Amino acid sequence: MASLPARIKSLARKTVEGLPPALPVFAHINRYWDPVHDAFMAKILPGEFYVTLHGEGVITVLGSCISACVRDRMLGVGGMNHFMLPAKHEEADAARMQASDANRYGNYAMEALINEILKCGGRREHLEVKIVGGGQILEKMTNIGRMNIDFARSYVRTEGLKLLGEDVGDIYPRKVAYFPADGRVRVKKLRALHNSTILERERQYRDSLEKAPVGGDVELF
Repeated sequence: MASLPARIKSLARKTVEGLPPALPVFAHINRYWDPVHDAFMAKILPGEFYVTLHGEGVITVLGSCISACVRDRMLGVGGMNHFMLPAKHEEADAARMQASDANRYGNYAMEALINEILKCGGRREHLEVKIVGGGQILEKMTNIGRMNIDFARSYVRTEGLKLLGEDVGDIYPRKVAYFPADGRVRVKKLRALHNSTILERERQYRDSLEKAPVGGDVELF
């Protein structure tokens, strides 16, 4: 058995030498060899998405946000996004946002992911979807997770896509890894409810959405 330093050096070489090519639009995404999953992984943050052609996994950590895992089941080409609908702190404002302009952000997140899969040869009739996230972890925003869940379900239904499964709601953040080649989703619920990194990322992301002009072009990714 190789010594620990030798194994570390071997992993480092594998990360540098074996990293599969990414589509040009995803050059900014952090990718690495993950010995836990025994696969190359692309790590996405709030507002990002990633599509792979080469058997990579896509990984992220979700609080109130939603990730849609989408693939062409015939080609094994697919990816995952990470998004949140913008909403004000007040319940009345949140309810109005759910029914109106906020959905533009969710629509963009879904369409950007699906369009990239189609560009890679996927066919809409072959797409299958799994959704994860929407935990109620942000204080003073008790309904944002539910809004995100409702939007994702509604989008899939309205677009006539095939929803294979979901792991949504509850109060826990989730670490999710998706493997488009075979459709596997691995979800780990994080029991540390006061994870400051998750909370801060989602606060910053939410604030950026609420400051973005609704009337003009929206660039989340």
